[in-house]
Amino acid sequence: MSTYTVLAAAVESTTEEKNSDFLTFLHPVTSREEAMSHVDSYRKKYTDANHVCWAYVIGNTRQPQTQAFSDDGEPSGTAGKPMLHVLTERDVGNSLAVVVRYFGGVKLGAGGLVRAYSGAVSDAVNHAQLLQVSPSVNINVSVDFSKETKIRHIVNQHDGQILNVDYGTRVILDISLAASQAELFVQQVINETAGDAVVQCDNPLK
Repeated sequence: MSTYTVLAAAVESTTEEKNSDFLTFLHPVTSREEAMSHVDSYRKKYTDANHVCWAYVIGNTRQPQTQAFSDDGEPSGTAGKPMLHVLTERDVGNSLAVVVRYFGGVKLGAGGLVRAYSGAVSDAVNHAQLLQVSPSVNINVSVDFSKETKIRHIVNQHDGQILNVDYGTRVILDISLAASQAELFVQQVINETAGDAVVQCDNPLK
């Protein structure tokens, strides 16, 4: 699984389209609950606004864990979906976009709304800081005591991190490793311990 980008910090921006004001807020989020908590806070803060539309995507935008959007009373497909499209096309993972609209008296039409909402989010993304994320896996390795040093050396070779070590009848090491290194790491452990190691690998964290 390749490296992807996520939103590093909150961003605010304001755009205008035919006298309608669009207040845009981007927030880093890692769950639907977190995203909806932000949405609720904006609904309470901007009670006089005509619409509070939103979209979020959790995880890698190319393989999202979850995503959703809301038009909040705008014609279907003219607000939330275009907002989500900008987040995914610009690779802004783990992000929530909220656009608060104050109607300016001039109807924009469906095409105008799509342009206005996507433009509002795009403007905010232009000011956003993105952070590269390398997905990791947790790997559990059980070996004979005599091979612990060898395992630690292999972990260092692959820039991994030993999270915990349990000494029982054998040594059990809990290791965190970049997902891109996992296959090579496991193969090297098996080869260099002559098959003595018992390796268990969790699913990659997206």
